[in-house]
Order: sequence, then C-alpha cells, then structure tokens
Amino acid sequence: MDGKTVDLEKYEQIIDLPSKTQGYTVVLLPIRGERSSAIQGVDEVFIWDLVVFRNFEILEVIDNSLKGSQRSTGTMFRRKSSHTNQADDSASRDAKVSELRVALGPLSGRSLKLCTDVCLRRYLEARNWNLDKAKKMLEETLKWRSNYKPEEIRWHEVAHESETGKVFKANFRDRLGRTVLIMRPGKQNTSSPEGNIRQLVYLMENAILNLPEGQKQMSWLIDFNGWSLNTSIPIKTARDIIYILQNHYPERLAIVVLYSPPRLFEAFWKVVKYFIDSKTFEKIKFVYPNNKDSVELMKTFFDTENLPSEFGGKATLNYDHEEFSKLMAQEDVKTAKFWGLTR
Repeated sequence: MDGKTVDLEKYEQIIDLPSKTQGYTVVLLPIRGERSSAIQGVDEVFIWDLVVFRNFEILEVIDNSLKGSQRSTGTMFRRKSSHTNQADDSASRDAKVSELRVALGPLSGRSLKLCTDVCLRRYLEARNWNLDKAKKMLEETLKWRSNYKPEEIRWHEVAHESETGKVFKANFRDRLGRTVLIMRPGKQNTSSPEGNIRQLVYLMENAILNLPEGQKQMSWLIDFNGWSLNTSIPIKTARDIIYILQNHYPERLAIVVLYSPPRLFEAFWKVVKYFIDSKTFEKIKFVYPNNKDSVELMKTFFDTENLPSEFGGKATLNYDHEEFSKLMAQEDVKTAKFWGLTR
C-alpha cells in the first residue's frame, strides 16, 4: 500500500462507517465490476483497505440485529443511487452554507477572514447540517476568538512549554498530505493548565495554516512512552482542552492515534471519554504494536518510511528545541501576514 495515491472522496466516505463492523453486513461493489459482495462481521481496517486502496465502493452497511423489513430501515450507510441525487444533495448543502452566512449577518475584520464557505461548512457538518445549532456554535467561536485571540499567540509565549518536545509539529505528513502533530505526554514539563492549553491552541492554529489546499483536517500521534499519572495533565485541563477542540475547531481532526497506552491509562480514559462527543470519539484509535489490525490501521493513514519508530515506522524521531524554535519564529511571520497583524 505504501506510495499509492489515495482517493480523498472514498476516504471520507469510509470514515462514516460504524467504529466496529462486527454485527453489520457490508455490501461492497468493485469499481470495475458489476457483481456486489456482502461481507459480514469483518474488521473495519479490512474494509478501509478495500475501499481506500483497492477500488471497492460501499453500497450499504446493514445492522444485522434488525430482522425482516426492519433491515431496510437499519441501513447505516447507502451509496446514493445516482449522480443526480448527489448533485441535489450538494446543492442543498451549498444552500445551507449561504443561509448560514445570511443568518450570521455582516462580518468584518478577522471574523470575516475566518468565516469562509469551507469554515461555515465545517460548523454545519459538526451540527449535522442544523442551521440554528451551527449558527449558535459559530457565534460562540467568534466570541471566544475575540476574547482569547488565538491568532495573536506567538512562539516566545509558549516556547517554555515545548522545551521537552511534549507537543510539536512533525516534519512529515500523513498519506493525504495533512499536518501531523506529535504529542508525548510522558514529557510533561510544566504544571500550568493555561500554559498547556495555550501551547496546544498555538500549534493548532499553526497546523491549520499549514494545511494544503483542499484539506481541512490534521492527524494527531500520541506516544505514551514514559506516561504516568504523575505526568498526566489534570482531568479539568483535559476537559477544557476537549471543549475548545470540539466547539471551536470542529471537523479539524482526521484521526487521533493513542499509541500503546499503558493499562494505567484506562483509569484516566474512563473519566475523560465522557467529555468527548460521538463524532470525535469515532476518530480516536487505540493502537498497539503487536496487534495486526493496529499495524494495518497505521499503514492506512501513514507511510511507514516517514513514520517514526515510536509509532511503528522506520524513521527516527528527533526533537531539537532550538531548531524548532527557529522554524516557529518564521511561522509567526507567516501567521501575522495571514491575519494582517503587525508584529
């Protein structure tokens, strides 16, 4: 699979599958063939491989727990029946974007810069295309940004948080060219909740600014080597971070890899997971190096040649704080230019 081009449209399509396909029938259609195949109770990674890399298309995903006529209503996913329906759906969503723009009223300055059609679409997607809910969510983000001013945070303000390389932008991208953030909670070096949050917001803003054209999401790799309850951030800080991510950066995460978390992490996770909404929860993947499905999942998202050995790849992970600081100082210039700010 290494080196193959990924069809983004198919990739986004498969992400909407149930997180566990056990108990479902997945009906697949080879792109170049006419006969469909029904596969029952297979692992989702196998389905991802078929669709993303081997030119299969999903016709539907059916909940096997339903019987008889109920099964048609239990379909979790169905391919649109024609290009006409797809066009109608696209036109309807474009109209929603226009309606949201009108509902927001006149915007200016940074709010206008932020609220592109792509941005409005993300908020609509996050609220299942409910106009009122998307409007409320976006208005709350505009208010938060007006007060917090994330675009004004500069590297020198958060550099001390990054001295150990606990969070930084990777020098490689995932298979779709998206920015990758690497997190190593075992290297926690401060006890400031606000400092940790501010550092992450700064890096989120920078990651977004560096996304290639046509991409709206990033990938996170979290290495648990050295993690313990002593190095873990407080539950309240975790909750505040999750709130900011879900409410002010919707649809920004493609995948969050929790790589080889220790058994002790389960206690922390049992509390934190209740703060995570269902859409974000589906993107969080526990990955273990000795698990075949985990290995295949990583290959789906990342090229093993570029992936550091800490995450099962072949590359070497080096964090040089001085070099990274030089890079981020240059990025600050780019940020100021983008937002029309004087440094």
